[in-house]
Parts: sequence; structure tokens; C-alpha cells
Amino acid sequence: MEGDAEIFDRRAVRLHRERAASQAGSVAEILQDLAERLLDRLDDTTRRFRRALDIGGRGVVAPMLRARGIDTISCDLSPGMAALNGGPAFAADEEWLPLAPASVDLVIANLALHWVNDLPGALIQLRQALQPDGLFLASVPVLGTLAELRSSVLEAEAAVAGGASPRVSPFPELRDCAGLLQRAGFALPVADRDDIRLLYADPLALLRDLRAAGETNAMKLRDRRIPPRALLPAALAALPTDANGRIPITLTLAMMTAWAPAPSQPRPLPRGSGRVSLAEALTRRSETPDAGPRS
Repeated sequence: MEGDAEIFDRRAVRLHRERAASQAGSVAEILQDLAERLLDRLDDTTRRFRRALDIGGRGVVAPMLRARGIDTISCDLSPGMAALNGGPAFAADEEWLPLAPASVDLVIANLALHWVNDLPGALIQLRQALQPDGLFLASVPVLGTLAELRSSVLEAEAAVAGGASPRVSPFPELRDCAGLLQRAGFALPVADRDDIRLLYADPLALLRDLRAAGETNAMKLRDRRIPPRALLPAALAALPTDANGRIPITLTLAMMTAWAPAPSQPRPLPRGSGRVSLAEALTRRSETPDAGPRS
């Protein structure tokens, strides 16, 4: 998602998030659980962070960082959503971030970058905002997220309207995420998969939660006409249910970890710098007598 290929309507993304700012409290429990999954990765390092940038945290991430003793400033495309963070905050487009180089040592982007057209460009800006050896943590929905909703909408629209229009955002594949980080100049990139299963007794509650989180359709090629009256009931009826009649909804997240390059970081040896060839190493191994099992 780069260059002139604009998949998302950024104005619509901003308006959806602005509208959701007054409703985000209704999904705070879900957002907090997802944020905790990402921030748990801070416990895997002995590094202590002083100043963090929270991108799109919806009023959840910044308080959690401050509880860890980290001075945090928040940014969101929506001024209303930025104001939820209870501390220093500003509104800005993630594709054009007004950040000074090396101004923070930690960047957290929890469910905040999947509506960005130029994701490689945004990652480069965030890497430049980090101090050397600063940490970047992000969660991004990947292929498999909302698969149940996508399937039911396509099925219903084919039956009701005889065709389908883009109604659920396209998601990248997990295998692409670490490559994006490396391409943006990050060091030691890692992308882990985290599958979350939500259960809904009422299908309308799912739609309300998506709206309250600002996650409604903002695709540039979305159909802007009023949908047929029968489409929504047909799509909701097509959602799968478990043995208890509840609707399972899948969130598949890429948990992305990477570091701003620094001279102190471990680096692979240059190609061809080894003093022993692979053939020689194998020969030596085959000539070494077996010492037997260790107790």
C-alpha cells in the first residue's frame, strides 16, 4: 500500500474515528485486552524507556504506558480521539507525522496503521522518530480478521444484489509484516501471530462495537449507495454460530517488534568472512569420535 495506490479514504477514516470518540468507552474492555497483549512485550526486554509516542491508542494505551512510569504523548488522526488519552496529545495524519528525529525511545501503534495507504512511508517516519536502539511495537490486523463477517456479507450481497462491493477492509498477510519493517530500515524485525476469538450473542452488537472503535468501511471504492433493505438481515443471518447459539468472530493480529538501528546491536558477520568452510566443518564433525550420551 504505497505510492499512488490509494485504497483507503483518509477523510472517511478521520470522520469515523471522530464519531467513535464519544462511543469508545463501550469497547474499552476489548481494546484494553488487545493493548495488554502488545505491551506485554515490554516485559521481554531489560531496557527502560523514558519517552513514548502512542499512535491511535483510543484513550487506552497512553494510561497503561504512564502506569509503567513512561512519559507518553499521544497522536491520532481524529482530534476527538486524541483528546481521550488524558495527557499531552495532538492530531495528525499517520502518513505525514510532524515528529522530530530521535525524539522518543518507544513507539506504540496498537491497531492504528491498517487504514494507512502508504504503510512503508509511515513506518519510515516512525523509525526516524526513534532514538538509536529505540523500540517499535505495533499490532496490525492481518488476513483472517473478521473472516466470518466478510464471508457472510459476500454471501448475502451475492444473493440479494447479484454481486459484491468492497465492504470489509483488505488485510495484509502475516508473512509480509516483518518484511515491511525491514524495508523501512528497522533492525531485528519480528512479527508474531496472535489469534483472538470474540463471542457475540447478538449480531448487531458486533456492528455496534466496530462502529464504536471507528472500524467501519473507509475503502475508497466502497459503494456509497444505500444498500438494499434485505442485505443487512441476510448478512447477519449468514453468520456462523456455535453450539450455544453465539457468533464467533476472529481477530488475527500481527504483533510487530523492531528496533531503530544502533551500533551496539548484534549484527550478522559479513558474507564470506568465516574462517572455516562448511565442507571442512562437516569433515571435522565426522572425524570426531562419539563421546556417548550425557547423563
